[in-house]
Amino acid sequence: MTTIDHRADDTITDELLACFPRSFLWGAATAAYQIEGGVDQGGRGPSIWDTFAHQPGRIENGDTGDVACNHFELWEHDVELMSTLGLNAYRLSLSWSRLQPLGVGPLNSEGVSFYRRLLEALRTAGVRPFVTLYHWDLPQALEDRGGWPERDTALLFAEYVSRVIAALGDLADDWITLNEPWCAAFIGYWEGRHAPGRQDLPAAVAAGHHLNVAHGLATQAIRAQRPNLSVGASNLITDLIPASDSQQDHAATVRMDLNNNQFFLAPVLTGAYPDAMFDLYREQGLEALVQPGDEVLIGQPTDFVGINHYQQIVVSHDPTDPHLHASGSPAEPATTSLGWSVRPESLSRVLLRVAHDYTSLPLYVTENGACFDDHIDPLGRVMDLERVSYLSRYIAATAHAIGEGVNVQGYFAWSLLDNFEWAEGFGKRFGLVHVDFATQRRIPKESARWYRETIGQHARAVG
Repeated sequence: MTTIDHRADDTITDELLACFPRSFLWGAATAAYQIEGGVDQGGRGPSIWDTFAHQPGRIENGDTGDVACNHFELWEHDVELMSTLGLNAYRLSLSWSRLQPLGVGPLNSEGVSFYRRLLEALRTAGVRPFVTLYHWDLPQALEDRGGWPERDTALLFAEYVSRVIAALGDLADDWITLNEPWCAAFIGYWEGRHAPGRQDLPAAVAAGHHLNVAHGLATQAIRAQRPNLSVGASNLITDLIPASDSQQDHAATVRMDLNNNQFFLAPVLTGAYPDAMFDLYREQGLEALVQPGDEVLIGQPTDFVGINHYQQIVVSHDPTDPHLHASGSPAEPATTSLGWSVRPESLSRVLLRVAHDYTSLPLYVTENGACFDDHIDPLGRVMDLERVSYLSRYIAATAHAIGEGVNVQGYFAWSLLDNFEWAEGFGKRFGLVHVDFATQRRIPKESARWYRETIGQHARAVG
């Protein structure tokens, strides 16, 4: 068992932790392509991220997820780490291309075996799994058929989900259909910074709508087989504020909010796209993409809302932007090693907004965290006190939202492990646990010790 024995200042009080429900989930999150490795093991097929990462110039330093954290082989050790950290929940994703290498047909038995063993070990360890069915790793064979801009991909996703629930649905109660579909659609198909690396705005809009349809179809597929399972989606919700009181900056903020937040949040939670969404995407044909019954399908009842939150963005009118006529920059202070803002009140604002404007469903912070330039000191420790401060302040912001009446039931730190951070490669570290990617040695950071202590402190505070 790995030990964590060094200390840092703890700014979380018993009074604050007493705000959290006794059953509150304290977890960490990962994604399959970012940690698993084993890309050509166990019958796995290539995903769009395998293809994208091997294209020169796409990823910092030419990194790929071929090995990543080698979780495919080291998963037992990683479950042990979760126990060491005192986690009572863990959010993982299933690799579609490991379970269904071509995106069609029966599941790969070796992939099913891998995930069954992992989920069984989590249950034995007392760690509640939240299973994400899609975290951006579309099988390459489906991208070759057109990818998410094609409606057929949503239909095939539903078939995949049905097979997954039949094979694994007895081992987890909580299922997340999609992770951050905005990133999959707009960063993948419009900005081109993520896989599959296309730059086609109509394709991105089509991908976005079909991801929404995929959520609805997947929810139906889960309900059909196991109606007692808990189902939701995790969306990236950014706190957007206008740069000034000018009408132009306010209008730009509204447009960016429609694009970044409401495109996925609104139809899932209200059963309809806002009218302004159709105006924003008229030239890209959104109205023609929405078939009769789609909005009802997308907005069918779910059981919880997953919220991923990282930044507060200051939005300005920008006539040079080709679509939104808006540009954004991180609110000050921008102090993470990615230049992202550290504004804990933005998490409170996001939680309050979703609860007040959209739903009374339980909310889970399914991702929140920061990357810093961590290093191993001469004593072999990773004293990431900046991350300790970050987590302390954002957990306090979560408590503030709960105090305002928001039904928050869990918090998942991003991430359990330093990992393959998408286009940034291995240079940006978000983990509670340091990973030496050359040796695969894991070193729990000071933030891991602090998080474990906070989890234990909460248990004592609520009795």
